[in-house]
This record gives sequence, structure tokens and C-alpha cells, in this order.
Amino acid sequence: MESRMKSPVMIIPAAMQAMYALHAATQKGGVPSRTLGLAELRASQINGCSVCIDMHAKMLKKTGETDDRLFAVAAWRDAPYFTDAERAALALTEAVTRISDRENPVPDEVWKEATRHYDEAGLSALLIGIVTINAWNRFNVATRQVAGQIPVAAPQTA
Repeated sequence: MESRMKSPVMIIPAAMQAMYALHAATQKGGVPSRTLGLAELRASQINGCSVCIDMHAKMLKKTGETDDRLFAVAAWRDAPYFTDAERAALALTEAVTRISDRENPVPDEVWKEATRHYDEAGLSALLIGIVTINAWNRFNVATRQVAGQIPVAAPQTA
């Protein structure tokens, strides 16, 4: 496999710093970083971004995430490994990632469940994280970036 071009954020460094700044901001909303990582992994699965699936699974593994949970993210509704708060984050991730798939993109029941587990800062962090990973997915998928060719390291903060 070969990419079409370098990632746009590699060509325009200010964009990379903006993406890193968004990621850093999500870490300040009170949502566990593992939950944010699961959301990133799930959005990447939906979007078919092999780079981000590979990267986030490896990053989660380095934080001590279990294989059972990593393997079950795509089927989180039917797997016993996730907390109610994680399930709410994953449901919100799916809704926001698939906004064009339904008439009511983020159903009230999904939003209400998320508000049971996260305050406004937490919801903001989740939404910023979901939007940011969707942007990364779109950069990578559009330019056909190749999984495994990007070093797995925590993003730098701006």
C-alpha cells in the first residue's frame, strides 16, 4: 500500500498544532483518557481509518487496556466489558460520527444518557474529541495513509 500524499497536517504544520491543541483540550474535561481513547477507536472503526484504528488500539494497550475490551469495541452494546458511562460515550460517538445516517442524528435518548454520566465540561471534551478524531479519520482516509507507518506516541500539546 502507498499513500496518495503526506497527511495534510504534515504539510501545513500549523494545522498539526491545532489538532494537537484540540486533543490536549479534551484531556481537561474530566473524562477518563481511556474513555476518550475508546471513543477515538470506535469512530475510527466506523470511518474505516486503519491508521487510527491501529494507533489508538496500540495506545490503549500501552495504558493497560485489555484485549477483551479492545476486541469488543465494535460490538460494545453486546459485550459485558464496558461501564454505563463508557457505553454513553460510545453511543454519543456513534451518533456524532454517523450524523448523515438518520433524520435525528443525535437522538434525545443518546444525549440524555450522556448527560447522566458527564457534566457540560465532560460533554464538551467528548464532543471535541469525537469531532477531532473524525477530522483525523477524514485526513487519513482521503489521502490513503498506511497503518503502521506512523509512530505511536502521545500527541504533543500546543
